[in-house]
Amino acid sequence: MSQTRFLYTFNYDFHHAELCKLESRQIFNSEETDRLIFSNVDADPSISPFIKNRIEITSLSNNYDDFLSKIKEENILTEDFKIEYVRLEGDSRTSEERHEKLTDVGYCMVGESNFKQPTVTYAICNYKDYWYFGVYTKHDHDWHKHKKKPRTFSSSINIDIAKTLISVAAKGDKTKQLLDACCGVGTVLLEACCAGFNLEGCDINFKACNNSRENLQFFNYSTTVFCSDIKDLNKQYDSIIIDLPYNLYTYSNDEIVLNIIKSASKLAPRIVVVSISDIETFINQSGLRVVDYCTVGKRGKSKFERRIWVCERVNRSDVHI
Repeated sequence: MSQTRFLYTFNYDFHHAELCKLESRQIFNSEETDRLIFSNVDADPSISPFIKNRIEITSLSNNYDDFLSKIKEENILTEDFKIEYVRLEGDSRTSEERHEKLTDVGYCMVGESNFKQPTVTYAICNYKDYWYFGVYTKHDHDWHKHKKKPRTFSSSINIDIAKTLISVAAKGDKTKQLLDACCGVGTVLLEACCAGFNLEGCDINFKACNNSRENLQFFNYSTTVFCSDIKDLNKQYDSIIIDLPYNLYTYSNDEIVLNIIKSASKLAPRIVVVSISDIETFINQSGLRVVDYCTVGKRGKSKFERRIWVCERVNRSDVHI
């Protein structure tokens, strides 16, 4: 079995299953299965609402004694370490059995354990009869504080979707320069700032821009918010996110939607669009092609559904992402 660098685990509700799989395809170029994925892509788990944790694999084997020997050969000497057992799909071991495995691995290392304030955390897990060991990185849930932002719209996308749009637009790469073309109250901007992405905002609605700035200031974030029609911007980006107006707080029609997408296609080679209707014709008319797609329903009995379109320029000569 060839070794990959990382093992990522995922957690999501059924109504976000398609969204999670879209994100994994865009970040890892592969779709998660059994709520996990093996990959050589080095991604921060906290850029995604669905990645629970990451194990940087240093030892693996389908023979348990050999597995322990390999960990000993790593000659790990560390103070204040912690080891966790990560249960994966198909692992039915009891808590006692898992505790025994943790004890076995602990004896393969030199140092003092510290369960409350470890300086480094390791993890072991078993998947399809293979044992894995490595440095463990957990998802940071700090971004959940954005649920209490001072300004909001009833039709705003939730923070899970906002977070996913950013990771998909940038393909997980924090060096990319992004634009939220219809930023509204700044839901996407907040998630980008928290995760360390380079994202600016733009909205034609003066009140929306002020609401975005107020939300950013409330959490001590700083980024540029342009009060402008996107067609009047002359700055180039690696990728643009567009949560199209729903014709509720901001007037919208087919001509406006087409102009927004066309204007965005001139500023970036990669566009991620959120809509509540089929806009593929407008995407094609803007010199773009759909490279990935999913739908996201709301939890419960509501039939309200959002569509997420990942688009790239048909002419690939000047694409940098």
